[in-house]
Amino acid sequence: MTTEIGGLEFTEALSGADREILTEDACAYLAGLVDRFAARRDALLNARAEWQAKIDAGALPDFRTDSKAVREGDWRVAELPADLLDRRVEITGPVDRKMIINALNADVKVFMADFEDALSPTWKNVIEGQTNLRDAVNRTISFEDVSSGKRYALGDDPAVLIARVRGLHLDEKHVLRNGKPIPGCLMDFALYFLTNHERLRVNGTGPYFYVPKLEHYEEARWWNEVFVDAQTHAGLPVGTIKATCLIETLPAVFEMDEFLYELKDHAAALNCGRWDYIFSYIKTLKTHADRMLPDRHAVGMDKPFLDAYSRLLIRTCHRRGALAMGGMSAFLPAKTPDEDAANKEKVRADKQREADNGHDGSWIAHPALSDVVNTVYSNAFKPGETNQLEVTRDNDGPIAAADLLKAPEGPFSETGLRNNIRVALQYIEAWLGGLGAVAIYGLMEDAATAEISRASVWQWIKNGATLSNGETMTAGYFRKVMAEEVEVVKSEVGEARWENGHFAEAISLLETLCVSENFDTFLTLEAYNRI
Repeated sequence: MTTEIGGLEFTEALSGADREILTEDACAYLAGLVDRFAARRDALLNARAEWQAKIDAGALPDFRTDSKAVREGDWRVAELPADLLDRRVEITGPVDRKMIINALNADVKVFMADFEDALSPTWKNVIEGQTNLRDAVNRTISFEDVSSGKRYALGDDPAVLIARVRGLHLDEKHVLRNGKPIPGCLMDFALYFLTNHERLRVNGTGPYFYVPKLEHYEEARWWNEVFVDAQTHAGLPVGTIKATCLIETLPAVFEMDEFLYELKDHAAALNCGRWDYIFSYIKTLKTHADRMLPDRHAVGMDKPFLDAYSRLLIRTCHRRGALAMGGMSAFLPAKTPDEDAANKEKVRADKQREADNGHDGSWIAHPALSDVVNTVYSNAFKPGETNQLEVTRDNDGPIAAADLLKAPEGPFSETGLRNNIRVALQYIEAWLGGLGAVAIYGLMEDAATAEISRASVWQWIKNGATLSNGETMTAGYFRKVMAEEVEVVKSEVGEARWENGHFAEAISLLETLCVSENFDTFLTLEAYNRI
């Protein structure tokens, strides 16, 4: 049985709270937005596939010749609002009610509320996430923890709220328009914008968004037109919406000027989405045996190809008047003081490298890291400044395509393989159970790190990598090692958790993702069919 509102069909039962978000007017506008933009979204995804086919056939990514004039032109993005000029520490997490309160109350400048990589898109998670953000914007959000009896409420000076919508590739299967699932990104964007833009203005802020996983500038142009459409509908000046684009795909690093140009009325920043970027490097160059990536933990931002990515992003952003955001630190508080101190030193060194390069801020996954990152960036900024827009990196030499594509050295180890299997297995299992951000071995893992893990295994099998123990990576060897690691995970989580979880399905999906002849572009596409 379906429910029809404003030309949309909902396949899940709707509560009274859901209907407060899914008003007739909001649904009618969303339906119109789908009519105007969904077909072009589909065409953009097809264009991605056509571009990737050329890379699979032996070509390499490069800066585009058709947009050279944009890269060489003298232009800047629109002036940034005051509350987006200081973003030295941003915390990220799913749109869970308790998470939202804790994140907004943390000693950070921005909370990125995530409908994408940190969220398993069950209907409950998606629609309740919109309700939770509405209550946060209205400053009425609270949460009662039944297990502890503790009450959580919003403080007097919450962080700036930015919503990250789903990527272009993700549909919302629970909402249909003319019998077809609608793009999840349009739903996330439209409902958050329509529900909250008036109160956001009263609060002295605005409708701000993180836009993920763009690959080519035509996709940025599409988003710009969506933003203009929404502002026109709401009677708001063009440029009220501000967007930060994640540069987390390999194609995107060659088109950063173009992204800012297409979005220049709305662009606030670009972000080094490092984990998805590493995944995209593997995915894009998966058939190029000379560009295999080594163990995941050996690929840090000190590697030349990632340092070049960081420096090019900073130079591009600051030349155009946009902020240049650093990447995620996924560490969590450790069990012992010594371990915790060691982790914080790793975070400090990583963020110091970013700040020294000229980034304007960075991401954390836990409030316990805010002091470390605040200190690094506050010390890096000139007195009285709230960012490093003055850092131009004009003295850098040219950063060529070869610098961005050179694979780093590092081990191809059985230890790395086993870690990849355990991390991917546990994350997929949690995702199938409705959790999108999962603490695994002291790190906050989301879809990006699980993607790296399974993509690396696929690439090693595809190209017959020789491991440091002398073994040649084959599907058979992977299955042997996976069978052993399944037992390790089973012993770690315990019999009851194993039996009551989604491990059998996760094992099946992970094996398929790793040994299939054709590479699955996103693990969440197939996983979404199973929730």
